[in-house]
Amino acid sequence: QVQLVESGGGLVQSGGSLRLSCAASGRTFSIYDMGWFRQAPGKERELVAAISWSANSLYYADSVKGRFTISRANAKYTVYLQMNSLKPEDTAVYYCAAGNYGLGSYNYWGQGTQVTVSS
Repeated sequence: QVQLVESGGGLVQSGGSLRLSCAASGRTFSIYDMGWFRQAPGKERELVAAISWSANSLYYADSVKGRFTISRANAKYTVYLQMNSLKPEDTAVYYCAAGNYGLGSYNYWGQGTQVTVSS
């Protein structure tokens, strides 16, 4: 069992930066691939970035490549999403999730954190 708590969301102007954190409970954190998802009003939830349990494999959605960076610190049971050059279209609730990227299966989810980018 893994419990996830996101933090770091907020209101930022276009072009600004935010760093999201996702703190996990449970010693099994290090065996899970981790993903950051987002869902904007009226849109489907999408995978923004993912990182393997070893941090050797990374995935980024085309819309965030070159602007977002996912990382993890297994010793701290934490995964991060550094978001730079934010755009209004990045506005969404951001969720972290733990699971298996290869299977496309994420079993554990956080409650989400709101990111709002003003133009």
